[in-house]
Amino acid sequence: MSFFSGLDTEAYDRQYTDRQLINRMASYFRPHVRRLGVVSALVVLLALSGAALPIVVARGVDAMAASMDATLMWLLVAVVLGTGIINWGANWLRRRITQRIVGDVILRLRADAFQAAAHHDLSFYDRFSSGRIVSRITSDTNEFGQVVVLVTDLVAQIVQAAILTVVLLRTEWRLALLLFAFLPGVFLLALGFRSLARRVTRRGMRAMANVNAAIKETVSGIAVAKNFRQEAGIYNEFDAANWQSFRVNVQRGFVLSLVFPTLNAVSGIGTSILLYVGGRQTLAGTISVGDWYLFLSSLERFWFPILNLSSFWAQIQSGLSASERVFALMDVNPAVQQRDNQPVETALRGDIRFENVDFRYAGNEPILENFNLHIYPGESIALVGHTGAGKSSIARLVARFYEFQAGRILVDGRDIRSLDLLSYRKQLGIVSQSPFLFSGTVLENIRYARPQASAEEIIALAMQIGNGEWLETLPNGLETEVGERGGRLSMGQRQLVALMRVLVQRPTIFILDEATASIDPFTEKQIQQALDLILHNTTSILIAHRLSTVKAVDRILVLDHGKIIEEGTHEQLLQREGGHYAALYNTYFRHQSLEYVEQRGAWLRKGET
Repeated sequence: MSFFSGLDTEAYDRQYTDRQLINRMASYFRPHVRRLGVVSALVVLLALSGAALPIVVARGVDAMAASMDATLMWLLVAVVLGTGIINWGANWLRRRITQRIVGDVILRLRADAFQAAAHHDLSFYDRFSSGRIVSRITSDTNEFGQVVVLVTDLVAQIVQAAILTVVLLRTEWRLALLLFAFLPGVFLLALGFRSLARRVTRRGMRAMANVNAAIKETVSGIAVAKNFRQEAGIYNEFDAANWQSFRVNVQRGFVLSLVFPTLNAVSGIGTSILLYVGGRQTLAGTISVGDWYLFLSSLERFWFPILNLSSFWAQIQSGLSASERVFALMDVNPAVQQRDNQPVETALRGDIRFENVDFRYAGNEPILENFNLHIYPGESIALVGHTGAGKSSIARLVARFYEFQAGRILVDGRDIRSLDLLSYRKQLGIVSQSPFLFSGTVLENIRYARPQASAEEIIALAMQIGNGEWLETLPNGLETEVGERGGRLSMGQRQLVALMRVLVQRPTIFILDEATASIDPFTEKQIQQALDLILHNTTSILIAHRLSTVKAVDRILVLDHGKIIEEGTHEQLLQREGGHYAALYNTYFRHQSLEYVEQRGAWLRKGET
């Protein structure tokens, strides 16, 4: 296996130029211009005090050498102490304001990234790992925030380097020119690290995303892993991702750690040459001891900001790579493309038409071809057929979760691609095959789509389902905690809560992908009562797996490879000899019928006798 296997880019990743990234990043700093101005002023103060210190010390040494006055010594001590106090106070205040800016920028960036992720269509999450998406929103935004610290440090280095350049030129211009001759080589060497640093930083972030993805998937599926005694297996998968992240990030750290030692080595060579030349001039009496000290002290302080400036592009690669990954997540082109955003202000009638619709999932075989269907307002239909027949695809297209490639879907005579999706989906009630409940109480989950619903209204609706007996099975009634993903409730209870959520929402169009899990007859009867309440007031599309559901609808559509091959009521379809529905009934539904149960009971009794 390759050292970098699993570190490929996602299909939605983009390459941005440094200019594009910096311009985009700057938009997040513009609201903090005033605070950045204060930070800049403090930076200038720090640079001035840092650059002034060697000048004061050098001039003080020359003055003391001339007069040997103790007062000058105490004055020099006081100035040095005062400069240190000013440096400490200004630096503390600068760091405090900078950290507040960092926090605010990360807060806004993370909110924008999460909002973008929440608005991506479902096909996006079919293709890409949610754990890696989480990594971009959490880990990468933190890396982005460190850019603020680097930029403020950069300003400080520029100001300090400019001041010290003047000092060096005024102190000994010939040595200063010799020093400046080394600088192009230093900058070129530092720039050589830039592309390498960006490359290893990207790999490090992808490796960390793999670790996050492994953790999320493992925690989400821990029950399955324990059922099959695969704790060691999931640990090995995590361990492999963790070790890969360790190796890649160690390599990243090695590359980044090379920058300063290499530049320091170059600066050391330059300093030794200047020390030799300057010493010869001091011995010759060309410059004073104080000036030579001033030049050497300023030289030491000059190298630090120059090396920081030289290595800036290598250091900032973490922030640039992080911003590149976050902006790529935010800039994904949606697969679902609306042609208009017409609001759906009044209640829909629920008239749905498929006209010559073609649909396929990305890169897969066609699911629907030249598909036509008319669902009348208030009508309930059941979709039945073998796996892969296209049942769920029809429901997802009505919900506008996926883009179809040809034809039209009309809702109340309006092209579904022209509607404002937010206002349109408010009129949809959807229950998936595995109902998802959020951590919280049963009441909070029922109110999810309509938070203003009162407890009295919810209780009144609950009492219409088996006289509210299902509430008695909950330990604390509506205040029962459901646990993560509804794990504290049975599958039947989760389905009832999900159906109650739709009842409270009062949608115009109802979509149900019925659960295949077996439940007890008592709970099934309650679920059917809840369904009857919903079907009475909605246009309903049901992907049916229960006989009771199939019997309750107005029309059954039998699908095979994306085509409607039979339609009618349960009784009409059963009467067709050799029909597809009759075969499905005998395979999937017959064992649920009362006649079958009674007949089987008679067989068993006969066998006993």
